[in-house]
Amino acid sequence: MYDVIIIGSGPAGLSAAIYGKRACLDTLVVEKQPMSGGQILNTYEVDNYPGLPGLGGFELGMKLRAHADSMEARFLQADVAKVEQIAGGYRIFTNKENYDTRTVVYATGAGHRKLGVPGEDRLSGMGVSYCATCDGAFFREKVTTVVGGGDVALEDALFLARSCKKVYLVHRRDAFRGAKVLQEKVLRTENIEVLWDSQVKEILGEDQVKQIQIYNKKEGSSRMVDTDGIFIAVGIQPNSALAQGVADLDEWGYIIAGEDGRTSVPGVYAAGDVRTKQLRQVITAAADGANVITSVENYLNTL
Repeated sequence: MYDVIIIGSGPAGLSAAIYGKRACLDTLVVEKQPMSGGQILNTYEVDNYPGLPGLGGFELGMKLRAHADSMEARFLQADVAKVEQIAGGYRIFTNKENYDTRTVVYATGAGHRKLGVPGEDRLSGMGVSYCATCDGAFFREKVTTVVGGGDVALEDALFLARSCKKVYLVHRRDAFRGAKVLQEKVLRTENIEVLWDSQVKEILGEDQVKQIQIYNKKEGSSRMVDTDGIFIAVGIQPNSALAQGVADLDEWGYIIAGEDGRTSVPGVYAAGDVRTKQLRQVITAAADGANVITSVENYLNTL
């Protein structure tokens, strides 16, 4: 039986693995993807992690994994089907084998939220994307559209503007939610056109995105916009399905846990984007990984 099994290998999971091994805990990390790092692998540049300005997201992910490897944390690539309480701990059911542990850490992160409009699913991968840094290179010298008003949307627009002929930025409000420094960069970038108070109502095209229908709620009018691709950055939703029935979730599906990572169930913890928190960034995910292992240690000392 492991001391702790960590589900997920983003910054929170990798940080937890590092701290788990530092605490001499028998630690296993179960990761769904073939590469550790989570969402930061798709981030072009991480400019808000202290001491590492301008570091690429992929590079940071690899550094975190290398650190965990140097601590000899054990990794398993597998799909977790369910988590079930057993005598003395929990059983993790995967598509390979089942594993028992005294404690479990959910570090499953969050995924991209969809618009839910006609054409989105049909044209996914054919001009509809949720990752500008992954797919932006396919739209060099073309017209693209970004949907959203937070940090990710602003970063995506700036990234695409470097190589695209024109970038539309569609936002449903009359002011951005993202960081002020990003807002200023967007507004002074000549080939970015902001469509305020607007929503995408439909994505059109046969085998490739060709147009989007835009509705301006302030004017009460619709128009068609020609675009070669659309990048959707309207937020995230927690990957918390595995925690349903195990620990309490809030109304948005986030696992209810504080800074210490403790959930409603003894021995079950949450770290990173999947838990309730004010700020979801690499730095807070890494901090969660450290905090949650301290909680695990304290719990194990009581057994």
